[in-house]
Amino acid sequence: MIKTFPDFSFETLAHQRGALIVAGVDEVGRGPLAGPVTAAAVVLDPDRIPEGLNDSKALSEKRRAALAEQIWEMAEVSVAHASVEEIDSLNILRASHLAMERAVSGLPRAPDHLLIDGNLLPRGITIPAEAIIKGDARSLSISAASIVAKVCRDQIMVDLAQQHPGYGWETNAGYGSKSHMMALQNLGVTPFHRRSFKPVHNILYQDKNVTS
Repeated sequence: MIKTFPDFSFETLAHQRGALIVAGVDEVGRGPLAGPVTAAAVVLDPDRIPEGLNDSKALSEKRRAALAEQIWEMAEVSVAHASVEEIDSLNILRASHLAMERAVSGLPRAPDHLLIDGNLLPRGITIPAEAIIKGDARSLSISAASIVAKVCRDQIMVDLAQQHPGYGWETNAGYGSKSHMMALQNLGVTPFHRRSFKPVHNILYQDKNVTS
């Protein structure tokens, strides 16, 4: 299988169709049992694109951190979140889209075209946009957004791990690793756990059954 890398073709096409400011949008943190969902929107300068952009999952932690720094320096960037409460009240897909909408709204200049990772467009987006499946591995702007969002969310989870030690959030980023699941059983549910997610819900429900 030939390994492909993201390129600037989606952005170039949008520019050719008359768009002046094209932003890539991605989110991270749909799967974890704890913490917010984080989205980023990035407008790259075609003349100053950091080298080595790729899907954040394909990069080492050190490389992601170095690239995130360059992206903040060379591009227009906005990061936004949807909270655990919003995830539980809306559902994770809608909360992810809300974080994306907030990230787009936070850009220094309003974009006139969006490239959004995934197969669905957030319903609050009112400007022209296209959904790109596996966009973080195909579009440089979406790759940049995926890197910034991942680095930012990982840091949030490291900070939360200091407030709630024992769950391993500094290494598992809130995902349901074996050690995280054991900590949930032994230490219980924190305010930063997503109560609508089955493993967390089951532990809360099991506790109620035991005490009632």
